Amino acid sequence: MEIYIFRHGIAEEGHAGQPDSERALTAEGKKKLRNTLRAVHEAGIQPSLILTSPYRRAVQTAQLAVEILEYKGDLLRTKALEPGSHPRVVWDEIRVHKNERQILLAGHEPLFSSLAAYLLGCPNLQVDFKKGAIACVEIDRFDPEPHGVLKWMLTSKLHS
Repeated sequence: MEIYIFRHGIAEEGHAGQPDSERALTAEGKKKLRNTLRAVHEAGIQPSLILTSPYRRAVQTAQLAVEILEYKGDLLRTKALEPGSHPRVVWDEIRVHKNERQILLAGHEPLFSSLAAYLLGCPNLQVDFKKGAIACVEIDRFDPEPHGVLKWMLTSKLHS
């Protein structure tokens, strides 16, 4: 299975009275995400499942992926991808869907840098997961602890 870890794009600043979960993507954030997704689409990436954090900016990021990657399935929201979640919780969610060939996860920091390290079997590995970055980790078995291989990582600065 290929797991695509896709951090949401640039979001509006939070303000008094607005829950963090309601912060939306900015126009610039959407533009950069579209460019990244076009590059991913040109590489032939077609997820068989998209999971997203229920936070607005992550859902908007996942919706752009649905559109540009021509995804035909349902968009599944999961608390496992909320910012304060733990990589093990995400791994448990991935294992539920182990029959999928490609899963795209839309979510947040600090979860995604620690998730990438966890999936690679190196929990102390430091990963700089920029807004709008996407990484591909390949998993070939679904043991209690993952042992993935990093295939590639793309940031918006590499292709804009």
